[in-house]
Formats: sequence, structure tokens, C-alpha cells
Amino acid sequence: MYPVLEKLRFLYPTYVLTIVSLGYLLAELGHFLIGVTSKATAQDLHYGDITCQLNLSDVLIADLPEKCENATTEETCHSMEMNGTQYCEWTYNGLGLDYQILAGPSFIAVYTIVGVILGIVADRFNRVRVLAVCTVIFSIAILLMGSVKEFWHLVLLRMVLAAGEAGCNPMSTGILSDIFPEEKRGLVMSIFNWGIYGGYGIAFPVGRYVPLMNTWELGWRLCYYGAGVVGLIIAVFTAFTLREPARQAIGEENDANANAAVVQGEDVAPKSGEWKVMLQPRVIMLCLAASIRHTGGLCFAYNCDLYYQFYFPDYDLGWWLFAVTIVIGSIGVVFGGVVSDKFVAKMGIRSRVAVLAISQLIATPFAYGSVYFDPLWALITLAISYFFAEMWFGIVFAILVEIVPLKVRSTTVGVFLFVMNNIGGNLPILVDPVSKALGYRESLYIFYGGTYLISSVMFLLTMFLMGPPAPRQQQTEEKSRDTGHDNAGFTLERIAGMNGTANGHAVESSRL
Repeated sequence: MYPVLEKLRFLYPTYVLTIVSLGYLLAELGHFLIGVTSKATAQDLHYGDITCQLNLSDVLIADLPEKCENATTEETCHSMEMNGTQYCEWTYNGLGLDYQILAGPSFIAVYTIVGVILGIVADRFNRVRVLAVCTVIFSIAILLMGSVKEFWHLVLLRMVLAAGEAGCNPMSTGILSDIFPEEKRGLVMSIFNWGIYGGYGIAFPVGRYVPLMNTWELGWRLCYYGAGVVGLIIAVFTAFTLREPARQAIGEENDANANAAVVQGEDVAPKSGEWKVMLQPRVIMLCLAASIRHTGGLCFAYNCDLYYQFYFPDYDLGWWLFAVTIVIGSIGVVFGGVVSDKFVAKMGIRSRVAVLAISQLIATPFAYGSVYFDPLWALITLAISYFFAEMWFGIVFAILVEIVPLKVRSTTVGVFLFVMNNIGGNLPILVDPVSKALGYRESLYIFYGGTYLISSVMFLLTMFLMGPPAPRQQQTEEKSRDTGHDNAGFTLERIAGMNGTANGHAVESSRL
């Protein structure tokens, strides 16, 4: 068996990336499914706003004598006819304050608090085991969401889902940063965080078309049953095929060799107050910029499908939204990671922040276009916006793990996510009152396109707070003096450790 593992051990880092990314994707699918199934769910569980809506799929709005949305009472709605056929219905539309609370605050309240706790746990305990438990928790929550009978059941299970998913990012980020070297870290973090967009994108066809099939008369419930079962399968692979990697100093910490080191598998205490790193201006500014950017992303994620159904009910955009999100968004994620890795090799961590600022600035006008134009140009501008906008998430966390000490890396990620998700996850609730005052489209101008613009400026300011790159000669000399910090070495030793040949290094065997 050993010769086989010896030949295949180079594939292990890729395998780890695949498993943790799939787990994150399933968690995000459960997270964002509510935004696509909300109309069907609301009509079943009776929550949110009731409005007059088009109930025919074979007519165009332009051919109607009067738009359904113009009716403000049930009687007026039911009186609208075309050629003797009633074309409007008075029913739940999936929107309203109930939906905004369900999609955002109920999830975020738990996600952020538990995320900090699990970030601390990740710095002290076996991350793979904790990640496996978290995957089981969110998978069971998603599974049970398919069986709810009351609105409060859904709220409660969303909170349980949040508790499980909260461990995915800090656990997985720590594991991946210890396995992959700096020159690949931006790409790796981008691929992992693609799980957000993968889950979000897959939610469109799953949430739109699976309920219409009404298999076994389950309707929208089958979406959650299926996602929950697949999540449990991923949990099994996480628990029984992944191993805890040795923890390493990376980024600035490794370059300076000042805060921590890993010597023969044992942590050496840092010389100074490492917790103060979280209060550095550059960390605070990066967190605030990411929070504003996250507001825009979640605002559109929670309202995208409902927005297009509201303004263009005669267009079936489910597969188009899936294609734009998965294909274009994925290309943007990978492109951003590759570009930031290329620049950081020459210009240091500051260049990653420059990529963030420029990409979000370019994405801004196209984000406005995606909610201004009719379906054709809306999708075209959305695709262009996605290509540049979706570079951000993986790069942000590549920057973060490179500027904080080893011993508080996962804790910092947890705190970072706490702030980012509390701001980004709760501000979209303002869409409901603003849309009632100014209009649904106008509210997205503010909380979607507007936040892209603000975040680009804030990322630009963050770039000036980053220090200059460390001299490459010094980095090379340090690596040559301490080969124990080489990521590839730890990866090979960890694989060998599975067969009892750890080469003298103690490797522990004890995930946003």
C-alpha cells in the first residue's frame, strides 16, 4: 500500500481542497436556497407580503391590458382579465420583513457568534474533526428544513444551519493555509471561497425547477432533503479521509520570523502581544471594507431571484442566472486568485489589496446595469460585474492569514467573519423599508451597486496601510535555514505519517 500512497501523495492537497470546498458549497446552497424557494415556501407556510401577481407563464407583460402589480386590493387583482381569462392572483410573493429576517438576521446572529467561538477552537483543537462535526450539523439542519410546518420552525433550523456552517471558513482556511505555499495561496483561497458562489449559483436551478417537478409531491421540500443527504456524505469523507496538517508560520510572520515558529511539530510562544494584531489599522480597515462589500453581495444574493421574478415574471431566468453565477463567477474567482498570486510574488501583500480595489471599482457600473436594464442587458452586465466582483472573497482571506500570527490565525478569521457578517448580513434588512419608500429597484441601487463603489474606495485606503514587501533575499535565506517551514515538506510528511513514517515530525491526528 505504501508505494501506491507514495506515488499519489502529491494529489492529497488537491483532494483536501476539493473536499472542504464541496462541504462549503453544500452549506452555502442551504444558506441561499431560501432566496429562490421563498415564494413557494411563503405560500406553504404563510409568511411575508401578499400582493397581486401574474399567474400565467405563457404571456408577456407587454401584452397585458394592465400590470398585476398595479392592483392594491384583492378584489381589484381578481377583476383583471384578458380575453375572459383571469391572469392575476392575490398571494404571498416571498418578500417582506419576515423574509428579510429569515434570510439575514436569523442566520447571521448565530453564524457570527459561533464563528468567533469556533475560530478560537480551531487554534487549539483538531480542525479536521471539528470541521466534520460542523458539516454533520448543517447537513442535518438542511435536511430537516424540508419537513417544517411552521414559519418559526424554518427560523430555528436556519439558526442551526448557521451554527454548523460557522465552522467551515475558519477551520478550512487554517487547514489550507498550512498545506499550500504562498505562491498558490491566493488561488487556493479563491477556489475554496468559490463555494459561496457555487452554492448560490446552484440554488437557482435547484430552487426554481425541482419544486416544479413536484417529485413524490414534495415540491420545494425535496430541495432541502437532497442537499442535506449530500452534505452528510461530504461529512463522512471529511471525517475519515482528511488528517490534521502541521501548523506553520506563513506570510509576514514567516518572513520576519518574529511572532511564532513551528519546531518539530511544537508551537513556540510569540514574544509580543499577538492579540494586538487584530487592532492594527490595516486589519480594521480591511474588515470594514470587506463588510461593506459583503453587504452588496448578500443584498443581491437574497434579492436577485425575487427581483427578476418581480419585474420580469414573464421571463424564465433560472438557468441564465445559474450560468452567469457558476461560469462567469468561477472564472472571476480563479482569475482574481491567479492575478493576486502573480503580483504578490513581486510586490508583496499590498498588491493583493490593489487587485481588490481595482476589481470592485470596475464591477460597480455593471452592477448598476444588472438592475437597471431589461433581462438581456441585465444578464450581460451582471456577467461582467460578476467576473470582476467575485475576485474579492478569496483574496481578502489570503491577505488576512498572511498578516496575522500563527497562534491566533483561525481566531482572527472568526472575529473578522463576526464583524463582516454582522454588518454585511444585517444591513440588507433595510431593503424592505427602503423599497417601500423609494421602490424595489431603487433600494438595490443603494445597497447593491452603492456598496460596491464604497468598498472599492475603502480597499484603496487599506492598500496604503499595508507595509512594503519584505526583501526576497531575506526570505530565501530564512527558508534555507529552516526547511521545517516548507509547506510541501509538511504535506509529504503528513502523508507519510499516515503509514507510520512521519520523518521525526509530530503531526496531529487527534471550515465561511
